[in-house]
Amino acid sequence: MSGRLVPAGSDPVRRTERPLTVTVDGQAVPGVAGQTIAGVLLAAGRRSWRAGPSGAPRGVFCGIGVCFDCLVTVNGERDVRACGRRACDGDAVVTQSRQAPGAPGARKKEGP
Repeated sequence: MSGRLVPAGSDPVRRTERPLTVTVDGQAVPGVAGQTIAGVLLAAGRRSWRAGPSGAPRGVFCGIGVCFDCLVTVNGERDVRACGRRACDGDAVVTQSRQAPGAPGARKKEGP
């Protein structure tokens, strides 16, 4: 899957680019209306935004919503497939992790 955008001047469908901004882990990321969250992240140069159980980086794998490699939290809703969710201006995206305890880079569980 490519994060490249079709320039408005050469788009055969004649879409007009309407900019939007989402926040990813508190950082503003620009996008264009109609892009999926995965598309916004890819266009911004991010290739991974989640860690699997082993700590391996994950991003888009299938790009059609079949796998679970691109999961993020959007506006407080967990386990959203970034490849299937259209970005909306002001969306708050938080990356997720499925790292096993003790895996390299795994976060320690806090609390009782």
